Amino acid sequence: MNHKKKRFNKKKKRQRKRAILAIRILIVITVFVGVKFIPKRENQNLQMENNRTSDSEQSNNTEETENKEEIETPKLDNSGYTSFEEDPNADDAAVVAANTKGLLNRTKTYPVRTDGKKVVYLTFDDGPSPTNTPGVLDVLDKYNVKATFFVLGTSIDANDQAKALLKKEVARGHAIGNHTYSHNYSYLYPNKVMNVNNIVSDLQKNENAMKEVLGKDFTTRVIRLPGGYWSWDGRTAMKEAMEQDGYYNVDWNALDKDAEGPKKNADQLVQCTKESVEALGPNADSVVLLMHDTYGKEETVKALPRIIEYLQSQGYEFRTIK
Repeated sequence: MNHKKKRFNKKKKRQRKRAILAIRILIVITVFVGVKFIPKRENQNLQMENNRTSDSEQSNNTEETENKEEIETPKLDNSGYTSFEEDPNADDAAVVAANTKGLLNRTKTYPVRTDGKKVVYLTFDDGPSPTNTPGVLDVLDKYNVKATFFVLGTSIDANDQAKALLKKEVARGHAIGNHTYSHNYSYLYPNKVMNVNNIVSDLQKNENAMKEVLGKDFTTRVIRLPGGYWSWDGRTAMKEAMEQDGYYNVDWNALDKDAEGPKKNADQLVQCTKESVEALGPNADSVVLLMHDTYGKEETVKALPRIIEYLQSQGYEFRTIK
């Protein structure tokens, strides 16, 4: 009986050992599989995360590239001079030139504008000068008025102050016109006849002088010939040259007479301006007013506030020519 019991106990112990061994093997297998499975799962998750990050970065890079292409438009080297199309204060030189020419040679009568406005273009010739251009600019700023400056190359090249003033005219939103380099009548109009080659050469020389100050991309299509276009013979050949080079000559049809006759004081300049504008008639809606900001024109600076106030009282809007 005891022998049988001992055999039974031995058998039971062997079974228990096998069970424990089986359990241990199962645990080892489970741990091994788990360890192998977890990195694989983590790798899959990591790969998915990397893919998402890569897609996001690629999308961001694409957006940055597109934005960069939109932002990085070629920047012109012209001291920020705005074109006619971009300037809310400017009118088309081609239209202003045609209207002024038509009014002067009597092929047009007022009103000439199609928008119902009354517009005056303040124009200043022969500058810039350190003596009077600063005062003109200050008055224009005070009244929030923009003007067109027909500059001379000899004035620009006279000194560094003049160069700085040219930049200031641009920075303050005014228009720049080409008034030739020399203003030399005997060179430009020998025997009172336009010498086209000399005029074009002088215009180009002046444009180069302006480029030296404002940048290589600066250009203006607005010109004013010294003494006016209609004062000289040989206009047909000059007209063809202007058309070929894309120039528009803009003369004037009103003036303060600060360069005519005996020197005038501010009161007289204001009175001359009123008489000149009123002579155009009640329907005048496009007035190009000639003044000067060169040396010796201190009275023009003094008269300018009252000239602006008079024109405002007559309902005129101030615009530039580009």
